[in-house]
Amino acid sequence: LQCLAPLLQMARTQKNKATAHHLGLLKARLAKLRRELITPKGGGGGGPGEGFDVAKTGDARIGFVGFPSVGKSTLLSNLAGVYSEVAAYEFTTLTTVPGVIRYKGAKIQLLDLPGIIEGAKDGKGRGRQVIAVARTCNLILIVLDVLKPLGHKTLIEHELEGFGIRLNKQPPNIGYKRKDKGGINLTATCVQSELDLETVKSILAEYKIHNADITLRSDATADDLIDVVEGNSYTKPKGQLPDYTSPVVLPVERTSVEDFCLKIHKTLIKEFK
Repeated sequence: LQCLAPLLQMARTQKNKATAHHLGLLKARLAKLRRELITPKGGGGGGPGEGFDVAKTGDARIGFVGFPSVGKSTLLSNLAGVYSEVAAYEFTTLTTVPGVIRYKGAKIQLLDLPGIIEGAKDGKGRGRQVIAVARTCNLILIVLDVLKPLGHKTLIEHELEGFGIRLNKQPPNIGYKRKDKGGINLTATCVQSELDLETVKSILAEYKIHNADITLRSDATADDLIDVVEGNSYTKPKGQLPDYTSPVVLPVERTSVEDFCLKIHKTLIKEFK
């Protein structure tokens, strides 16, 4: 219900240059509310739900997402040899089932996520808990029933988009650095059709950010900036003991010596010679 207020205001607001900063603020407010659906405020108790607290291990995580009874459990069983209860009725898998495969020395974690349902982004059913885990994945594999329409794929993509999971898209080319003082400093290296200083300040104010350096390296939208700000507040997996036998796996676009050091430990680069 809390999400309805900003949605209604956005629908009533005419989109033009004069209202851009107001729409940006509403989009930021909506993004915060949706995040709070899966990460409630306050500590202790509750958690994301039984069976959903799966430790992230290995070099990458792949989540199988789909409607109930489309074959996710069977696919995981065939790929990783992990048994997940399979039955001909819907909602068999009620918890997240992890499996692991190895590829060229890299350890890849596979997750069989319970069947997602339409409306999960609005907090219905256990869909929000599924999406909470899906957000931690490096790759989302949408599993579909070949006998059902591809419209299911569109519905699932809509649910994932609603919680800020951007499929098959590059991260926004926006530099974002918080600081202790100095206010909001906005730099744009190209012409901006949507974002200006007032709009940027409105969005950041919703997150109680009043001091930051923002660099727009492409024609960015309010949603792009919100994604960057939201993306900088999700927790990272806890550190693990060093493994001197397994390779260090880096993304293909991040293979510098600095990237290598940061992959091992964030303080290593400071002592590197």
